[in-house]
Amino acid sequence: MRVEWDFDDFLVRAVRGYVRRVAEELRLSGDSSYVQVERPISAYVALDGRLPGFGDRDVALLWDEVTGWSLAVETRGGEDLVARFGADAVPEPSAIARWVRRVFDGDRSAEVRFSPNGDPSADLKARLAPYADHALMPLPWSA
Repeated sequence: MRVEWDFDDFLVRAVRGYVRRVAEELRLSGDSSYVQVERPISAYVALDGRLPGFGDRDVALLWDEVTGWSLAVETRGGEDLVARFGADAVPEPSAIARWVRRVFDGDRSAEVRFSPNGDPSADLKARLAPYADHALMPLPWSA
């Protein structure tokens, strides 16, 4: 039996799988993450540790389908952007994990800021498709 996925259902599942892969690369459980399913689709992943220069503020990894990944510190009014990965909205999960580690290690060159040009999410469904089934898999280190 072949399952036909509604575009939005498939895309949401694919984004969840993609975010889950990023969390796995960072050795996180994913318990402190969520995907916002209304367009533009976005995600939030709470991170362990503190960024250099930001004292006791919590850190989050944010994603949205237009601008991709960024790091932010929690403030009273929400989140303040600290660093943006780059123009690619769907980079490999391992690249995001390496980038996050570099920022946490104090590598100022990893703190890329940019203004997006055009719509990098035009091929979002195709680029996220490989992660769709991953949304349903158990974490390798969970009991």
